[in-house]
Amino acid sequence: MSTRTTASRRLAAATAAVLVLGLGATACNSDDGKSSGSASSAATTGASTGATSAADGSGAVPKAKGGITVFAAASLKETFTELGKKFEAANPGTKVTFNFGGSSALATSINSGAPADVFAAASPATMKTVTDAGGASGQPTTFVRNTLTIAVPKGNPKHIAGLKDLTGSGVKVALCAKEVPCGAAALTALKAADLNLTPVTLEQDVKGALTKVELGEVDASLVYKTDVQSDAAKIDGVDFPEAAKAVNDYPIAALAKAPNKDGAAAFVAYVRSPEAKQVLTAAGFQAP
Repeated sequence: MSTRTTASRRLAAATAAVLVLGLGATACNSDDGKSSGSASSAATTGASTGATSAADGSGAVPKAKGGITVFAAASLKETFTELGKKFEAANPGTKVTFNFGGSSALATSINSGAPADVFAAASPATMKTVTDAGGASGQPTTFVRNTLTIAVPKGNPKHIAGLKDLTGSGVKVALCAKEVPCGAAALTALKAADLNLTPVTLEQDVKGALTKVELGEVDASLVYKTDVQSDAAKIDGVDFPEAAKAVNDYPIAALAKAPNKDGAAAFVAYVRSPEAKQVLTAAGFQAP
């Protein structure tokens, strides 16, 4: 075999090898392209699904509408009345109706089936009677605190300076009944001062105890600082150190059988908002 023939055969073999390698690389690139395309398509589908889910509004906060009935402790009357008006203005089409009274009486009404959407109590113990009966929707939240003071007529004619003066001869005192949060707090404060006090009347809510002072039927009553502040034109308040032992937490909760569940949730959220807290603290309530 000639040298030229051998060289020709070697060149042909090398050319064939190059062609085979080229075809293999093309096939690999084609497979890689299909794989990348599939992954891209899956990612796009996933993103699209997520966008669709968001567009469906899952997890959206419900809008408030319709009537909302709120059962609230008597000591919240002034502030909640103001908050109700602000809530209605911010939620056109809503109407907030309040039932103010002693927390224990309100809790009894709720447990007896009275239609209500929200309960705001003046103590955790009173709220517990509702939650224990399965009446609350979710966990109640403490939104403010309140402290006792001694309410006396303007000018403090009996010169009352502290709890001990309430036990003086001829001093007539009004207290809330022990079942009512303000009454339970008063007993706690008196125990902390190691004092025994016999009131001339026991009232079913704090406004009743305050009214006795306004009418001149008693010389003093143990009420919340917020109540004295709201009635400052007629009443003076006398602070006492034992009040620090009897601070009341105020919990609020939407109710399990609320006729307007969305409205109840919206009102509770509003009471916990910064705007509502400004109204409450301006009235003398303390932040929790």
